[in-house]
Amino acid sequence: MHIACLDLEGVLIPEVWIGLAEKTGIEALRRTTREEPDYDVLMKYRMKILDEHKLGMKEIQEVVASMDPLPGAVDFVSWLRGYFQVVILSDTYYEFVLPLIAKLGNPTLFCHKLVTDDNGRIVDYVLRQKDPKRASVKAFHSLNFKVVAAGDSYNDTSMLSEAEAGILFHAPENVIAQFPQFPAVHTYEDLKQEFLKARERL
Repeated sequence: MHIACLDLEGVLIPEVWIGLAEKTGIEALRRTTREEPDYDVLMKYRMKILDEHKLGMKEIQEVVASMDPLPGAVDFVSWLRGYFQVVILSDTYYEFVLPLIAKLGNPTLFCHKLVTDDNGRIVDYVLRQKDPKRASVKAFHSLNFKVVAAGDSYNDTSMLSEAEAGILFHAPENVIAQFPQFPAVHTYEDLKQEFLKARERL
């Protein structure tokens, strides 16, 4: 049996934090795991900015409600389900991303949880576990699944390395240059071909 593990933001949906930056005009919120590989550092940085500007869950949910999957993403997920079981492994949060998951046809999602106070201010976050994307692929291996994974950022590379085949999709040049062992593609048609080639090898 084969499982396709996909990152979410930048692969199937726009970057939520960049969307929030555009809506609020706070350029500092544009920083993502493409620039900061240490997720804990990145989230503490984001929470500090949100607190400084008195932004909370309500503002983030409004941004997500106005977003749609990337053009072609819905059709790609539907196509992929014809060849693989599909699981989204993301460093996003259930509390604000579920409307976009519904627009993708409700694939299985493993991500994290946010902690908010009574006013909707984000006060903490709870990770599923350390290095959750790699850990998820290891868990699938323990169940005798073969895994093909695709992502776009530093925080996806451990998942890509753990999988039988890893693919960079929409990745920036700095990530592509640092991880030349992974094929890098930029269209869903090319991504389909990489998944098919990987499946044939497994």
